[in-house]
Amino acid sequence: MCRLLGYLGPSILLDRILCKPEHSLIIQSYQPREMTSGLLNADGFGVGWHHPQQETDPFTYKSTVPIWNEVNISSLSRYVESNSILAYVRSATAGQALDLSNCQPFVRDRILFVHNGAIKHFRQTLYRPIRNLLSDRVYQSIDGTTDSEHIFALFNELRENNSLSLEDALYKTLTILAEMANPPTFPLSKQGIELSANVIISDGSQLVASRFALGNTPPSLYWLRDDPTFPEAVIIASEPLFAGNWHSCPEQSIISVGKDFDINIRTIS
Repeated sequence: MCRLLGYLGPSILLDRILCKPEHSLIIQSYQPREMTSGLLNADGFGVGWHHPQQETDPFTYKSTVPIWNEVNISSLSRYVESNSILAYVRSATAGQALDLSNCQPFVRDRILFVHNGAIKHFRQTLYRPIRNLLSDRVYQSIDGTTDSEHIFALFNELRENNSLSLEDALYKTLTILAEMANPPTFPLSKQGIELSANVIISDGSQLVASRFALGNTPPSLYWLRDDPTFPEAVIIASEPLFAGNWHSCPEQSIISVGKDFDINIRTIS
C-alpha cells in the first residue's frame, strides 16, 4: 500500500506540506501508522503540482529511490510553490517493475492522479477487461504496467468520451470496476476479485478523492479543512500529517472539494 497526499488552497511552498509536518509523507515512507499491507514505502515517490498563475499542464518530479534518500527533494520543495499539490510514496505490488513509468502521479492534460490500493492478481484478472474498454487513443497513452495507471486510463476514457465531471468520471470508473470484479460478470473468479482504490485527482481548481474497496477494508484516508496552519485550504491524506481536526473519509465514498472548499461526500452504491 502507498501513502497519498492532496492539497488545494492558497499557494504554498511544497516543503510546507511535503516535508515540514511532524508526520509528513517522508516520515510515512518509513514509519507509517495505518498501513495494512507492507511495512515501508521504499519503492519510489512522486509529487505533482499546477502552476498557480498559468493554465499549463501540471509538473511532476518522480524518483525510484525512497523519498528519504532523495537528495534533491529538500531543495526542490523549498523552491516550488503551488495551490494544487499531489504526492505519494510507493510500496510496489509484488511483481511490478520498479521504474519511472510505474511512478505516480500520472498526468493527462490538466489532470493529476494518484492511487493507493491494488487489484488482486491484476494481470490475471482485470488487466485485459479494462484494456478492452479503452479507445486506441487512451490505450496508447499507457506507459507502465500497474493497475493504478489502468484505472487512470479507464477514468480518462469515461471522462473524455462522455464529458463527465471529475466526480462523475471517478464514480463511473469505480462502479465499472466493481461490476467487472463481480463473479456473475467475471466468471473466472468464484469469490469475486478483491480490489481497493483510494484515489486523489486534481485539475488545479478542485480535488476529488475516493475511499473504496471490494472484498476488504479500504485503506485509511482523511480530510482536513481550514486548519490554523493551512487556512482556507483542504488537505486529503492517507494519514493525518499533524494534530488537528482530521475527519476519516467514509468507506465506499467519493469526496469532492471545489473552488469554495466545501466538502461534498457521495456514497458509492
